[in-house]
Amino acid sequence: MSTWVAVLLSTFIIHFAQAETSVTPAAPAPALTLKEKLKALTSRSTHVQSDNLIFDLPVTYNKKVSKWVAHYQGTRGSKWFREWLQRSYKYMPFIQAELKKAGLPLDLAFMVMIESGFAPNAISHADAVGPWQFIEATGTRYGLSKTWWLDERRDLKKSTLAAIRYLKDLHQEFGSWYLVAASYNMGENGLRNRIKKYGTKDYWTLIKLNALPVETQEYVPKILAAMLIAKAPNLYGFRDLEKMDPLEYEIVLVPGGTDLDALADHLSVTRKSLKDLNAELYLGYIPRQVEKHFIRVPKGAGQLVSSYVHQFSRKVALE
Repeated sequence: MSTWVAVLLSTFIIHFAQAETSVTPAAPAPALTLKEKLKALTSRSTHVQSDNLIFDLPVTYNKKVSKWVAHYQGTRGSKWFREWLQRSYKYMPFIQAELKKAGLPLDLAFMVMIESGFAPNAISHADAVGPWQFIEATGTRYGLSKTWWLDERRDLKKSTLAAIRYLKDLHQEFGSWYLVAASYNMGENGLRNRIKKYGTKDYWTLIKLNALPVETQEYVPKILAAMLIAKAPNLYGFRDLEKMDPLEYEIVLVPGGTDLDALADHLSVTRKSLKDLNAELYLGYIPRQVEKHFIRVPKGAGQLVSSYVHQFSRKVALE
């Protein structure tokens, strides 16, 4: 039954996303909202959280999207996608809150799922880094610093704010969220040239013309497939997910020389968790020649950090 409902859901979405045409009945019934239609569609399954089945990006369901839905459900893809889904409960609310503040579609957060699986230290074959996979030149253009000890592309909040500015610029130029995603993947100059050469600003037409790199042809379908599954994971076979707690933290000021491993031990948290919170410190510490630096610590740990800083400062003074 779940597979049938998933197929029906996907079929419904594409027809709803396109212009709807119907014969006017003699006695028209009251029009249903999108949420009401989706709730009616998914009422057969008690597992579906139908409040999540709302999309603020245009949704297309075609062979390419279907292929990636099947891949993420399959033996090779399901392991990775399950991990991405579980991480999404931790990171997605934070990213979507920033997108909402900026007035952008919340579903753009699924780009991060496809770009990095929400891993702060992800590095691509093209040396793109961080959750939003910025290359160094683009990161610098949008205010992300990189030094021998610091790489702000790895910082979730700083990279999300930079990505928001970048996405706004791309949308102002290309006017389509599909083209925004395509240009984010292949670079705006490359997309600009392809649009000029082939005389179209329709993403799917550019694919039919084989005008885009193979990776870019698959990029938007991957995002759409991720959206469909993540909004109703039970329908696609992803049950009993280990839902991570939403990301929460405090920001504290610590002196140069602070080592994240030593601080994690003092706070009785895992070293990995503290390093993930402060992924921009990719060496794992703040150099002694840096006077002070803001870091993130688990919520409620502020006082413990203050005692650690006091002890650390006394130790340095004695040295």
